[in-house]
Amino acid sequence: MTYYRPYVSGPIIYIERLGAELVRRGHDVTFLASWHDRSSPREEMRDGIRIVRVPVAARVSKGVLMPRLPFTAWGLIRRHDAVLIQCPQFDAWVLALLARLAGRPGVITYHCDVQLPPGLLNRVVDLTLSAVTRVAVRMSARVVAYTRDYASHSPVLGRFPDKIEVISPPVDMPLPDPDRVERFRERYGLAGRKVIGICGRMSAEKGFEYLLQALSRIEQTFPGVCVLHAGESETVIGEMDYRRRLQPLLERQAGRWIPLGVLGGADLADFFAACDVTVLSSLNRTESFGLVQVESMLCGTPVVASALPGVRVPTQATGMGLTTPPGDADALADSLIRVLGEPGRYRRPRSEIEAVYSTVRTAEAYEKLLARLVS
Repeated sequence: MTYYRPYVSGPIIYIERLGAELVRRGHDVTFLASWHDRSSPREEMRDGIRIVRVPVAARVSKGVLMPRLPFTAWGLIRRHDAVLIQCPQFDAWVLALLARLAGRPGVITYHCDVQLPPGLLNRVVDLTLSAVTRVAVRMSARVVAYTRDYASHSPVLGRFPDKIEVISPPVDMPLPDPDRVERFRERYGLAGRKVIGICGRMSAEKGFEYLLQALSRIEQTFPGVCVLHAGESETVIGEMDYRRRLQPLLERQAGRWIPLGVLGGADLADFFAACDVTVLSSLNRTESFGLVQVESMLCGTPVVASALPGVRVPTQATGMGLTTPPGDADALADSLIRVLGEPGRYRRPRSEIEAVYSTVRTAEAYEKLLARLVS
């Protein structure tokens, strides 16, 4: 993978959950990533997983150049039985080629397409990344997609239907504790207020501006409504210009927009349970699913999500929320008002969600796939 801790994203959470479960089931797991943050150790053990980081020589947009990667990867690949390659990343084709040369099955976990903001450089990056990803897919044994819906609409995966293996992403979420949730609500002064949650780093493809624009309309129906934002907002790699563009909107919603920073574990469960509804307002195919949707559902909180391929699947599969056209603040406001007005209509028992999404189910599916390929 390109980025790993301390950077936080959906794909990182995905592989951490999968890796930890595979370790628990008796497998040896190594993560290979860029050493993009020199405050992190070059090598470490985390939850039984060995982390190896490769020095970064230069950066191109959100990508990095790592001349030492092939040499480090070759040694690791030869000591393992299979290679899970995380896409998108520029070096995926290198890893797929090395896996083939070493006689190891290379399996791509395809988290999403890349669609960077407008601009000549970003357009070049998009085209280059799509081209090298197609090369990697051709050389891989199989490609894991989160949903068939997303795979069939992806300009990359749509070319390789026979290589697709659909495995639902790993989702874990502690059961919220009512006393902790009540203290959480008291800490942020949420009594008597409708609470909308949004969880994720503040980046352009997430569509934060449309939720900010929708707030004024929602306020007319639910005075005192507020938004809790769980996630990084100040130092997101490659998103500082976007953060500056949002600043005037954030200032206009001062008092209604409450930043919480990055949360995890029980704190994240408290956040979801304290909300009346959560939002996934993503704008394009860079979002392929949205793990936070299912995490919210496991805490009893319905979701309003963009009607994008893959992203629309969790609410459709569970009935626990609504979808709305991406990039439409008025439609987003209407959907949020509907859910806030009839929350019980969109709630489902936790057991129903766990029957569809769980880390154990995901790990079992990977085990079966890898055993078939290795044998």
